[in-house]
Amino acid sequence: MDFFYLGILVFLIVLAVFDLSVGVANDAVNFLSPAVGAKAAKFRIILLVAAIGIFVGASTSSGMMDIARHGILNPVYYTLDDVMCVFLAVAATDVILLDIFNTLGMPTSTTVSMVFGLLGGSTALALSKIMGSGLTYADLINTDKALSVIIGIFLSVAIAFVVGLVVMWITRVVFTFEYRKHLRYSVAIFGGIGVTSIFYFLLVSGLKNSSLLGYIGWTPAWIDSHKLAILLTSFVGFTLLMEVLHLLKVNIFRIVVLFGTFALAMAFAGNDLVNFIGTPLAGLESFLDFTANGAGQRADHYIVSVLAGESTLPGKQWFLIGAGIIMTTAICTSKKAHKVVETTVNLSRQDEGEEVFSSSRIARRTVRGVLNITSAVGRFVPACVARWIDKRFDNEDVILEEGAAFDEVRAAVNLVLAGLLIVIGTTFQLPLSTTYVAFMVAMGSSLADRAWGRETAVYRITGVISVIGGWFITAGAALIVSFLIATLNHWGGLVAMVFVVCTVAAVIINNNRKFKQKASEENVDTLFRQIVRTHDKAKVWELLLEHVRNTQGNALVFTRETFRHITQGLMHDNMKELRAATGAIDEEKSTWKRYRRKEILGMRKIDYMQAVEKNTWFHLGCNSITQIIYGLKRMLEPCLEHVDNNFSPMPQSYIDELIPVCNDVDRFLERAHQMITTGNFDNVDELLVEGNAIKSRISQIRHQQQDRIQREESNIKIGLLYLSTLQETQELMSIARHLVRASKRLQLQ
Repeated sequence: MDFFYLGILVFLIVLAVFDLSVGVANDAVNFLSPAVGAKAAKFRIILLVAAIGIFVGASTSSGMMDIARHGILNPVYYTLDDVMCVFLAVAATDVILLDIFNTLGMPTSTTVSMVFGLLGGSTALALSKIMGSGLTYADLINTDKALSVIIGIFLSVAIAFVVGLVVMWITRVVFTFEYRKHLRYSVAIFGGIGVTSIFYFLLVSGLKNSSLLGYIGWTPAWIDSHKLAILLTSFVGFTLLMEVLHLLKVNIFRIVVLFGTFALAMAFAGNDLVNFIGTPLAGLESFLDFTANGAGQRADHYIVSVLAGESTLPGKQWFLIGAGIIMTTAICTSKKAHKVVETTVNLSRQDEGEEVFSSSRIARRTVRGVLNITSAVGRFVPACVARWIDKRFDNEDVILEEGAAFDEVRAAVNLVLAGLLIVIGTTFQLPLSTTYVAFMVAMGSSLADRAWGRETAVYRITGVISVIGGWFITAGAALIVSFLIATLNHWGGLVAMVFVVCTVAAVIINNNRKFKQKASEENVDTLFRQIVRTHDKAKVWELLLEHVRNTQGNALVFTRETFRHITQGLMHDNMKELRAATGAIDEEKSTWKRYRRKEILGMRKIDYMQAVEKNTWFHLGCNSITQIIYGLKRMLEPCLEHVDNNFSPMPQSYIDELIPVCNDVDRFLERAHQMITTGNFDNVDELLVEGNAIKSRISQIRHQQQDRIQREESNIKIGLLYLSTLQETQELMSIARHLVRASKRLQLQ
């Protein structure tokens, strides 16, 4: 049986390696997004700074936090078999949940995943122990500690958002968006406050319990008793240093951002390491204690009281160094980490760039309510004050690095506030989620910066709600899944644990396969990103034309395929073809809505006179694509209803008449696609004449069909459906001709 638990322990350690990889990928948003969003340095430099911070933080960590050992469960009532069931359930749940969120590109909390996983798994075993033992739930589970952890984590969401909003508003009033004009008398103080805050955060959350400070006598007790002196000395020294550096033309904000990235990455690795390796190492220590002191005892009777005290795990430092190497490698190579960071940056960007979330009812109501409240409050603000504030927030001349989502002022505020809030939480012994704090500070500061304008607010709020909703899902899912797995492990024994191991391995492999497949299929709109980052109006026009050609070409490909699905489904009574058309239309509507908005943003960046000249043809092309989508939907709906209700199929005479029309339409759309995507309109007149001839043939068939219906020569249902299909096909040809003409006038000089 010892070999069985050894096998489970090996699998726990393997899970810890996966957990370190997926965990750091998700938590990368905490320390990477401010620097990446502001383009404080080249991406590889930011990664290098973060990687060094992670390695130093993991290697100098004090080890395991009590939360993984006895923070939730009371180990004096649990046997080795019990804790192995719980730890396997927690590790499996943690890896699965984090990998799912990483695949979706959504940031979540590794702390919440571990805490609620421990609570769920411990509860499953506690319920089995309560029966007939006289023990209570409070005896087996540290309910007070668990409640304080949960309250502290979720309270941090509201606090971080409000603090980020207020502090960023004040900072922006001081510096404005043209902050380089207002640096002379404020930047040194700002830099001094920022670097002092980050330095103190580094002491309290990153190095306080490490062995490095112990060598110079800076013990935790000494730091607590001298914190005021440390703060004052640091502030004076760093303020003077910042003033000197500013006089030497050094970018103070960039220093604050990079130093903050290092400190937050280091503190993350030191403190959140327990979220990844806490339970496996606790399981290892329990097993080693059993092999040393449990001679002659069964694992399901041996109490793991060793977990009630401080950790005595031999070689613990090597585990920490190994964890640091794994996390450092993961942050530099993980594509999922980059995707999670991109989600946060997009939600807080200053411009109207690419919106990754759609609108929602709660977002629309929230925006409407805020507008009403703002309007009511604005009546009591003196007009001169309102004008002065609006002038301070005028972002017409905002200073952004090439391709940046926001400026370095906001990036510095985000990092400083995140560090300060974590320090305050640590000082008052309130457990905080670094993910929640960092993300909500970023959202609060972007709101204060008026990045959520009326054109983007509903999309940003929907995104924030989606992320926060994901956090609650993480908590609930971790609790339930861990409870179920621990119960299965407890009652199923060896067979159940082997089943869990195989299931987790299968889920991890499947998630990674899906992520690679999705990444290969995902159409990253690099053209639009280049348009956003380019300031040369002529270059913007070239990129925009290429984007429009691609969009219109893709729309015609969609039209051909969907028209084929609809007509084939109708002629052959095939529901599979019609359902494929339904899904394609819904997806195209969503895609086209995003692309149209992007291209309108691109039109705003070209030369004004050129825009006046080209606007009519641009919008005519946009309207044509919209009409094509809705025309196909109108064509589809009666066909879908007819076939789904198993009404009489289309007569062969109708099919023979419709097939040549479908072939002509398909050839026209293929030629139109080639003409638009290549920009070669030499034969455009010939194509338009051909399109007009197709319309005339369809019109002739329509009149024949009307006569058939009038003479009662056919089933009225299928006769009307055929007539409707012909009408929509004729309209489709008319709109496609409009699209070709509009594209020609737009592309040619």
